[in-house]
Amino acid sequence: MSSTAHDDELRLRLTTRLVEARARTDALFGLLAPDAIHDRPIPERHRIVFYRGHLEAFDWNLIAKSAFGIDSFNARFDDLFAFGIDPVDGGLPSDNPADWPPMVEIEAYIRLTRRAVDGFLREARFDASEDLLNGLVFQVAIEHRLMHRETLAYMYHWLPLERKIKPDRASSSFPIRGVSAESVEVPDGPATLGVVRNGTFGWDNEFDRNQVRVPRFRIDRHKVTNGRYLEFVREGGYRDRSLWKPADWEWKCRVGVECPSFWQPDGDAWMQRNMFDVRPLPASWPVYVSHAEAAAFARWTGKTLPSEQQLHRAAYGTPGGAERAYPWGDEPPTARRGNFDFGSWNPTPVGAFPAGNSAFGVSDLLGNGWEWTSTLFAPFEGFEKFNFYPGYSTDFFDGKHYVVKGGSAQTAACMLRRSFRNWFQPHYPRIYTGFRCVAA
Repeated sequence: MSSTAHDDELRLRLTTRLVEARARTDALFGLLAPDAIHDRPIPERHRIVFYRGHLEAFDWNLIAKSAFGIDSFNARFDDLFAFGIDPVDGGLPSDNPADWPPMVEIEAYIRLTRRAVDGFLREARFDASEDLLNGLVFQVAIEHRLMHRETLAYMYHWLPLERKIKPDRASSSFPIRGVSAESVEVPDGPATLGVVRNGTFGWDNEFDRNQVRVPRFRIDRHKVTNGRYLEFVREGGYRDRSLWKPADWEWKCRVGVECPSFWQPDGDAWMQRNMFDVRPLPASWPVYVSHAEAAAFARWTGKTLPSEQQLHRAAYGTPGGAERAYPWGDEPPTARRGNFDFGSWNPTPVGAFPAGNSAFGVSDLLGNGWEWTSTLFAPFEGFEKFNFYPGYSTDFFDGKHYVVKGGSAQTAACMLRRSFRNWFQPHYPRIYTGFRCVAA
């Protein structure tokens, strides 16, 4: 294939993906009540208005400034909307709605930025620099936008129901299969983390490829369900200090955590807060909790959270030692394999997608909720930070973030690749993150 033909094919693919990603985020902003754009549904996060401007500011700063060296047409907005907030204990933002620019100015900034970025994509020569090779900066911009599509989804989850507009297709019915708390044995074998630098796209923390040997272990076949976690709550798990690390216990007491943040007490019963309704606690759905809560539950059962290496082995390994691109094999993700790629606003019963099981029979390793690991977020051997986005990973190699793997219902299919890594602080409970346990 000629260089020109390669460029044209790549340009078309990137243009299609960028248009689709913009449509995803635009549609989500369309679910807000008219005056909800300045709401702050999660105290640790920016107001929603920030994300409306951030997606375009990121694209401008990355593509126009970094890759093409173009002077800004609105430097104030480039800076104002440049960076999000990492949710941490204390230090909450204190801005007011009036501190943000009028929406008419923000929307004008969005239109001008998109027009400029589209122009750069039409003219780009993809062999011109390392940052443009294989469309790297455009691929980063697309996945960044899709990441924030998920961020916005879990932010919207905490808006009052009257502050968002329920779409026509907001719920689906899935079969409830009989499941138990059984575990399966994963024999000794290899786990390949990361990816080789051969032109394959990945974020900087996905490189370089590392293979480790994982000793035999047992892992829960299913994610821990609401029903199973309810036993922990009823038996006093939140009152037993011996189950919690000192820092986790201090956080729990200070914040007043007595149950998963997605639960609501209703007399002697429990309800679950979903995106567009509140319903009696679905016992067969995975529970979503902070790392601190997941680790306390694991200790209560006499087990631990899996390491990143163990979760990789259970997800992508096989009894014979070969490894797969996805838990089910090498075929790309489809709707029959799991609850992901914006397929549902809510969790589904664990085990509802047997076609997505791993070679060891472990379910829901992709979709239906990210999964906590016991591994602190750190670089692989051979890590090199992005020269155009140096802080993407390095700012979080601080010993305070844990790796999460897998994906949720609101995770785009492109980020279900084996090497993708996500991470959060241990005391952040408002995300679509569940867990399962392991034992020797």
